[in-house]
Amino acid sequence: MFEAREAAETIKFVDDYCEWYRKLFPEVRSFEAFKYLHVGMISDIKRKNYQQYRV
Repeated sequence: MFEAREAAETIKFVDDYCEWYRKLFPEVRSFEAFKYLHVGMISDIKRKNYQQYRV
């Protein structure tokens, strides 16, 4: 067997928050996906509104 690698770092406060839930994830990949989900929720995403698509 081999040792699991450490999860990749993201934004410090997201890392700190997600660390509380680390024991819920059996593998690093699923834990990283959980962290990236939170990073995506706080990132500045340009959103298109309905008015742009009206004909």
